[in-house]
Amino acid sequence: MSRPYLKSLNKFQDKEKFRIFVWTLFDFANTSYSIVVVTFLFAVYFKQTVVEGKPIGDLYWSIGTSVSMLVTALISPVLGAIADHSAGKKRFLLFFTLICIVSTALLYFIQRGDILTALVLFIVANIGFEAGLVFYDSFLPEITSPKNYGRVSGYGFAMGYVGSLATLALALPFIQKEMIKETFPVAAIVFFVFALPIFIFIRDNRKVTGNKPDYFKIGLRRVLDTITHLKSYKNLAMFLLAYFFFIEGVNTVIYFSGNYASTTLKFTMGELIVFFIIVQTTAIIGSIVFGIIADSYGQKRSLVFSLLIWVFTILIAFFTSTSSGFIVKYLSSAFNIGAGEFMRDSFYVVGLLAGSVMGATQSTSRSLMSKLTPFDKKTEFFGFYSFFGKSSAILGPLVFGYVSYITGEQRVAILTIGAFFIAGLIILSFVKDAAVVQTNQ
Repeated sequence: MSRPYLKSLNKFQDKEKFRIFVWTLFDFANTSYSIVVVTFLFAVYFKQTVVEGKPIGDLYWSIGTSVSMLVTALISPVLGAIADHSAGKKRFLLFFTLICIVSTALLYFIQRGDILTALVLFIVANIGFEAGLVFYDSFLPEITSPKNYGRVSGYGFAMGYVGSLATLALALPFIQKEMIKETFPVAAIVFFVFALPIFIFIRDNRKVTGNKPDYFKIGLRRVLDTITHLKSYKNLAMFLLAYFFFIEGVNTVIYFSGNYASTTLKFTMGELIVFFIIVQTTAIIGSIVFGIIADSYGQKRSLVFSLLIWVFTILIAFFTSTSSGFIVKYLSSAFNIGAGEFMRDSFYVVGLLAGSVMGATQSTSRSLMSKLTPFDKKTEFFGFYSFFGKSSAILGPLVFGYVSYITGEQRVAILTIGAFFIAGLIILSFVKDAAVVQTNQ
């Protein structure tokens, strides 16, 4: 092999590594919003302060989540098709990113009782965050080869959880001084700073076609065409249906874990911080390990394994969340600790298990989607991927919030999450884990 060829090959590999690193930095950036607003601080602030701890807070929160996901689900396929045609992924990503950042910063002004304003800002921010992911995810096939989809997708999620830990570290001084509102602008600044590289260094591969086309009509027509010919993509359609159910469980855990720990288990803010550090740390490891497993043994096998861990985790959470349960009584007595302390300690174990597969499930799903998707329709199909994911997030949190409200117990609502994971597992069993799927399956 000639030296000039090796030099050229090394240069190409270095460029690919740099593109991957820049791409993963966006995951680092956007999880500052996810951890501060969706999962932890604003979620708890909304329930305890804005809604003053009332049980209906869960229902309000689920409505806000569901509305934002409904809007995102409706616009994602059309936006994805438009971006495929116009090479506009980066422009759309920038637009939705700025919407999320500005709305997150404005949460600083939310006071006790500002329920409607809080929900409106949260809905707008979440639309920006979730819609932006359509375009971010669709860059994956452009920055690396199919054989590395699992690893690279895992690196992205791992980098995201590193971003969560970094954001928590920056927010910690404010949390210790009970300055919770100040953490919202902090998250917005982190998102802005670390999102910049993707807009500077990553380019769209597709070229603009046609002279001043009506992008909306083109996008809508392409979406309708894809739906009409969906029978040509049976394996992909089956995967999207499975994804609809199991990602419902993941989304619900993300949106309600903070509320659950603080409301049902009476976690203090300090205990919540420890809990989320455990979740984020194990998520980093899980994302990387499952990414390697997915590339080595297949995305489907890796995904099934992660879902089985989810079901086991949900069962542990259910059986260890009541002081009157046999398991809690027996084990707390065996370890000679109070029932309340045992319940809180058990939830740390739940966090460890959930963290190990939280990023892994999403990462492996993204890499499997990349393999099943025709390259010339990558953003459009990632729009459908987003559509199914966001549509599920309309139902999952809403069901959890409603069951929690009518029963007065979040513990009972946990079982609805397990049902979604089991349904996803059953449907996923019919999906073929092909190495590369051609346009016509």
